[in-house]
This record gives sequence, structure tokens and C-alpha cells, in this order.
Amino acid sequence: MYTLKPSFSKTLFLKSPHLRSSFKPQLFPSTGKHLSFSITCKLKTSKDGKSKGLAKKIVLSEGAPAVSDDGAGNGEGQPKPANKGGGAGGGGFGGSVKRFPRKVLSVLSNLPLAIGEMFSVAALMALGTAIDQGEAPNFYFQKFPEDNPVLGFFTWRWVLTLGFDHMFSSPIFLGMLTLLATSLMACTYTTQIPLVKVARRWNFLHSAKDIRKQQFSESLPKASVQDLGVVLMGAGYEVFLKGPSLYAFKGLAGRFAPIGVHLAMLLIMVGGTLSATGSFRGSVTVPQGLNFVLGDVLSPSGFLSTPTKAFDTEVHVNTFYMDYYDSGEVLQFHTDLSLFDLDGKELMRKTISVNDPLRFDGITIYQTDWSFSALQILRDGEGPFNLAMAPLKINGDKKLFGTFLPVGDSDSPNVKGISMLARDLQSIVLYDKEGKFAGVRRPNSKLPIDIDGTRIVIEDAIGSTGLELKTDPGVPIVYAGFGALMLTTCISYLSHTQIWALQDGTTVVIGGKTNRAKLEFPDEMDRLLDHVPEVVESSSPSKQSDAISG
Repeated sequence: MYTLKPSFSKTLFLKSPHLRSSFKPQLFPSTGKHLSFSITCKLKTSKDGKSKGLAKKIVLSEGAPAVSDDGAGNGEGQPKPANKGGGAGGGGFGGSVKRFPRKVLSVLSNLPLAIGEMFSVAALMALGTAIDQGEAPNFYFQKFPEDNPVLGFFTWRWVLTLGFDHMFSSPIFLGMLTLLATSLMACTYTTQIPLVKVARRWNFLHSAKDIRKQQFSESLPKASVQDLGVVLMGAGYEVFLKGPSLYAFKGLAGRFAPIGVHLAMLLIMVGGTLSATGSFRGSVTVPQGLNFVLGDVLSPSGFLSTPTKAFDTEVHVNTFYMDYYDSGEVLQFHTDLSLFDLDGKELMRKTISVNDPLRFDGITIYQTDWSFSALQILRDGEGPFNLAMAPLKINGDKKLFGTFLPVGDSDSPNVKGISMLARDLQSIVLYDKEGKFAGVRRPNSKLPIDIDGTRIVIEDAIGSTGLELKTDPGVPIVYAGFGALMLTTCISYLSHTQIWALQDGTTVVIGGKTNRAKLEFPDEMDRLLDHVPEVVESSSPSKQSDAISG
């Protein structure tokens, strides 16, 4: 036999002459959290005298007590309702399915796992920096040969098979980033958000014993908890009073900051992934006066790369010129560019230089290099002729360009002529057909020079501009992520401090704790408590009169 001992947190009284109920509780062994009753009510109306039956199933309380046994064999032989989960306590397949996401979140939010993921991402980034990216397969065949592997095992097969030649868009790198992002979200959901919810609650302590268990505790005799609240409010605390109890806190933003840090890191990873898989890049060297189309230069870098209408824009190189130091070294180089649409309408014009790019509709054009395209000369008063300048390899990083003007029979197997060399666009050095130095001339100087019976005038030096083009939709996201990361990291250093107090007679019992600056916290509390005024009891009028008469 079972005994019902209900304990309800709220009592509901039904006072109506028209409502009659038949209350038939069914007693079962305790198998769950809910206690259910079947109540059938009949409502009589005054018009027709008919009754309508209303059936309701009411759950009284989640915390209803279990039905205890009366000593009759622990309830054996009594009917037991079947469990829906197919097992005891709501277990079975249904319970396992419900518990599965929590188990996965628990594993993903594990701190050692997240640290390992971060180190793995850092190692892959370092490897991607060490290995040249985006080169042709022949480059890796030569740099990582199988007959002489790096570290005894690393060859070109590792590079090309695992996608290390395009590391930041390779599946292994993107997969590791995804795993790290999942761990961050799991940690935020299972740890940081619950901490914030707890911190936002007004938690009053009604026991002096509980208050004295805090990191800091003190007792103020002859003090008022209201006066303490005023002092705390002046120190920037949010103060709440409930009878003799006080609760105060400050620095709640410090609890939100870890969530912001996680979101900022997610932004950085999303932006970096979008840059690696959704951008376009390209480079081109264009002589002065020529054109090129943006779409012909830009190449996709990943599977999310999508061209836009701006790719049909034509770029015209108006002029290219350089600035020099007094020593003759190149200081800066500039390119005057014009952008035209398909109808030939100029959309934009700008002179770019190093660290001063052109930006148009998501496409950025950088000035990165220069070259010597052609030398324009007059020969014996005829011309002008354009002689192509070729780059010459020499020791060191200095640039050197050269060209050749045949003299005599150009069909001869041993043709000879005048050589012209230049390091920049300022001056041209000339040599005769025997290879002897003949002189130096500046372009546009109009000063002729006679070599081997040929009069030469250097009309102009035509340079080529080296341009780097790219579209990177992830850059704004990465910048926003780093900005948020710096801000939330600074906010996370704010201490979240909580203080409790209880008026115990004429004494105020005070306790508090903080999550940061724990060494300075007692000194701060002592300074605050020193400002709490002492309550002085006033004497009664009878005592004052007795004192005067005496």
C-alpha cells in the first residue's frame, strides 16, 4: 500500500457554487519528476441545467516528492507504469539520444583539446610560411626531391598530397580551423554563458555564517547596512537591499568579456578562411601607355571565389616615373592609372605609389615593382626606334637592363654593334662594337653621341610598372575581429566583485569575493569600510532630565 504525502509550493482554492469535482488520485511508484492527477470537473449552468464534463491533466510541481512505501514489501505486486524511454529512469535509446549532444559538447569544450587545436593551427601556419605557396609542381620537385628528403622523410609528395602548396586553403588547415571554432563555441555555450547567468542574479545571503565563508569577511559594530550601501554606491557598486540583507556587485562586464574574446577569435577565423577561399590575386608588368583588363590578371584562390562586374574594367597606364635619392638610388616609383568601363567611360583616375594603392569596387591595385621596357632612340637622324630592354643577371640584388643596336651587316654571322646598359631610367651607358666605353647620355637630353660612325640620340626611356592586384572579402572581417579582440581582452581584466552584508543587531557582517586582483581586494574593502559611519545611540529624555537635576 502506498501513502501520498504531497508538499505543494502553492495552494489553489476553488470557490464556486457551480463547480463540482471528483478527485481521484492514482498512486504509482516514483518513476519520474512529475506527479500527475486526473481531475474531472462538472460545471452547472443556470440556464438549461445541463452539465458539461471537463477533463484536465494538471502537473502540480516539478519537485513533487516521491511516493514512499508503507512497509508492505517495498511495493511489490503493485502495478507499475511503463517507462517511455524503454528503460529505467527514462533511459534507453531516447535518453541516449538526448544525452549525446551534451557529451559531444563536453568533449569539445575540453581545455586541453582546445589548446592542442591552437598549437596545431599555429604549426600549420608556420609550415605554410616556410614552404613557398602557389608555385608550380616542378618547383616542389626540385626543392623537395625524393632522393634527398628534408629531415629524412619530407618530400614533394607530402607537399602536393596534403595541399601544403596552398596551405591556407587546404582541407587539413580548414578542418583544423573548423574544429577550433567548434571548441570555442562549445566552451562559450557550456561554460561562459552559464557563468554570466549566475553572475547576473541577485544573490542575497541571509546567514552570517555563509557570509563569513567568503574570501574577505569583516564585522562592523555599531553600523547600519543602509550606510554601507551608500558607501558602496559611491564606489561604483550596484547595490540591492532586501530587509536586513545587502548584495552589491561591480565589474559585470568582465564576465561578458570572455564571450567577446571567443566571438572575436571566431571572426578572425571566419575572415581568414574567407580570404583563403574567396579571394582573387594576380600580378602584371605593364609598359607605359598600354592597357590591361582586370579579369585577365586576377585568378581565383579558392572554391568561394566569385567574379564581379568590376572584372570587366580596363586599366590604362598613363605614365610611369620614379623619384631618386641624391646618390642616384631609386627612392619611390609612381604610376598614373585610369580605369574605363566597357563603353570607354573613365570611372576613376589616380597616381599610385608604394603604400598608396588604388581601390575600386573591392579590388585593390598595389605598386610593387618596376622594370625597363624600351629605349627610344634616333639613328643618324632617322626614327625614333624602340629598342627592347632585357633584364641582365648579375651578382647581387641590383637591377641591370641592356639592349643592342647592330652596326654594319645585320645578316653576318659575327654581327657587331653598339651596346647600351642602364640601371634605372636616369642615364644610359653606351659601348662601341669592340666593347669599349663610349659615353653616357640622359634620356630627353637631345645630346647626340657618335659611335663607330653612327650618330645616336637617346629620346626617351620607357619604363614598365609592376602591379599587384587582389580582392580580399575577408579583410574587413579580420580587422573587425582583431579590434574586438583587443577591446574584449582589455575588458576581461576588469574584476567582477561581489559583496554581501547582513544586519545582525547593531553589527553589520560583511563578506565579499572577486575573480581578479585578489591580493588588492582586502585593502580596497578596508578603505571602503573605513568610510562607513558609526551609529551613535541617543539617550532618552528621562535620562537627560535626571542628569540635569543631578
